[in-house]
Amino acid sequence: MPLMTPQSSDDFALLHASTRSLPDRNRWTVLWMMGLAVLIVGAVVALVWYLHHFENEEEERRRGADAQWLEQNVQFHFRRLEDDLAERAQQAAFGTAPLPASGTADGAPELPAGLLWRSSGVVLARVWLASQGASSGDVFRWQEDQALHPENYQTLQTLQDIVGGLRRASYAGPMRQADGRATDRVWLAVPFFDGPRLVGVYAAQLAMRQAVDALLPPWFLQNQTVRLVVDAVDPPSAPPASGPYRTVMNLPGTDLMLEVVPQGPQTSPVPRIFFVVALMFLLGMLASLAALRRDFVKRQQVQQRLLAEVALRSAMERSVTIGMRAWDMKGRILYVNQAFCAMVGYSAQELRGASAPLPYWPASHSGELALLHEHVIHQGTQPQGIEVQFQHRNGHRVDVLIHEAPLLAADGTQLGWMSSVLDISERKRAQQLTALQQEKLEASGRLVAVGEVASTLAHELNQPLGALASFANGLLNRLRASSITPAEMQPVVQRMAQLAERAGGVIQRVNAFARRRELTLTRVDLVPLVRRAVAAAQEARNTPVALDLPPAPVWVQGDALLLEHLVHNLCANALDWARLGLQGPRVQVRLHAGPEAEGRTASLTVADSGPGVPEHAQARIFDAFFSTKDGGMGMGLAICRSIAEAHHGRIHVGQDAQLGGAQFTVALPLSPPATAAPPAAP
Repeated sequence: MPLMTPQSSDDFALLHASTRSLPDRNRWTVLWMMGLAVLIVGAVVALVWYLHHFENEEEERRRGADAQWLEQNVQFHFRRLEDDLAERAQQAAFGTAPLPASGTADGAPELPAGLLWRSSGVVLARVWLASQGASSGDVFRWQEDQALHPENYQTLQTLQDIVGGLRRASYAGPMRQADGRATDRVWLAVPFFDGPRLVGVYAAQLAMRQAVDALLPPWFLQNQTVRLVVDAVDPPSAPPASGPYRTVMNLPGTDLMLEVVPQGPQTSPVPRIFFVVALMFLLGMLASLAALRRDFVKRQQVQQRLLAEVALRSAMERSVTIGMRAWDMKGRILYVNQAFCAMVGYSAQELRGASAPLPYWPASHSGELALLHEHVIHQGTQPQGIEVQFQHRNGHRVDVLIHEAPLLAADGTQLGWMSSVLDISERKRAQQLTALQQEKLEASGRLVAVGEVASTLAHELNQPLGALASFANGLLNRLRASSITPAEMQPVVQRMAQLAERAGGVIQRVNAFARRRELTLTRVDLVPLVRRAVAAAQEARNTPVALDLPPAPVWVQGDALLLEHLVHNLCANALDWARLGLQGPRVQVRLHAGPEAEGRTASLTVADSGPGVPEHAQARIFDAFFSTKDGGMGMGLAICRSIAEAHHGRIHVGQDAQLGGAQFTVALPLSPPATAAPPAAP
């Protein structure tokens, strides 16, 4: 195929190393033409010799193929005949199809049969020789062959012994006449076993000449005739180049062979066609010589362009900032570009030929890089590459991203690996800076959380500490006045203990929250929790609270103390704002459980008859330090939102349709059903 000049819009003429004119090739053309003449003479001689031997070799190949096909065809049909006899042996053994006598119709159901069984004149007789009981079929044919000649008797006895001992089908024959001449009759016997016990032998007398005629197709007999040989003495030899040849039938127990006699001429047009093609080829060689000189000119032009392109690509390679490195399959560096040398601080002469451990490997990572080096040599890198650290000659570390691609020879043999090495030190520093900024943001978030915790502490401890002080002062006054009995003192002290325990629980929860520990999640029944939180919020207020609670428990997975603080804070806000309404102060707390689009949730609603939340303030009502209450800290509702979100819930504000004031609704996911009895409500 002529080498085409690459079509390119780039002009590399200025990069040509020289402008030497094309050399004169006339002398070489004469030498090539003389060589071509010698080649033509040798080709003609070789062609004559080839044509002389080709026909003989082709005939031998054809005969070998015919003999192999004939042997396989005989084996196939006689194996199928053995299978047919095996099926009928099973029928005879179980008595489902008794063999008919000679000359009578077979009353057994027709079974699928092969070509030899269906061909007329092939199966001459059938007999069932039972091990126990009476035999059936053409038994007289079996006995007749035994009586004709002593060798027949010995052959048939041996047949019975073989099929009974080896448990496989076998043949016996050819049968001989009374004067000792061999016939074409052969007995085929197939045993039938019931476990280890021989039930009987099914035998069939075959006419082999009719069998051979039946299994040979007409196309095979167009160019040769086939004859059955029953009295051959010498074994078959390799098929000769011409004349008849023999092939064995490979039927165990017999020495039958088939003799194939070719008929008519066996010439093939292939040699003549080959001769014409060869002459055309030689003429084409002469015609191609005329175009060879022109092709030489084009090749030299292409070569100059390729050299120019190599020079250009070398300049481009020196200008890139990505390091390039090539190494062989033993790990020796073959090539590095200037960018790679600048990256590690070593010259190309120092790196070329170096092997592990490489000079730019950090001493502390030498073992790890050696293992990675071996892995890359054997398997290369993943598409995402590998990140490692190199050490510059002056000591500073360089983070690099390496991608490997196979370095292949022209024949596809892998010579090694070509590496692209990208300096990602700046990206690493940017990632570290981003991580530092993220850490600062998380620290700021923790400070905000501490602020929420501090507000929670103030909200929670204000009431129990105030109540403790009131109970303590009242108890002290009555003790000084000696106006209290121990029985009256006991509930007061119990109440003070409960308030102190509650304050201690708040402090523990604040401590755990400040330490960033996980919440204590248990199955909590919201019904008693809401009752307890509402009662605690009403202790210092006279406004009634209407409860709408379901009779069945409402179980959620959460922290009981935080959930109680959530309900308490919402109820306290509702009681404070209800007094500012135009009508009498009223507060409602409604709890129900029902399905929602995202799953089953518990919905807690706290509504009041106060002035409500203005629309412009609803978007910021849950923000920290935002409050519409005079003297408010702005942390109560922010803490409520944090508690709801910590329990994978949500909270929103609106206007209540019944009372006309604010309505705060908290949605919490229901707890899955417990496998055992639910624990007691906290």
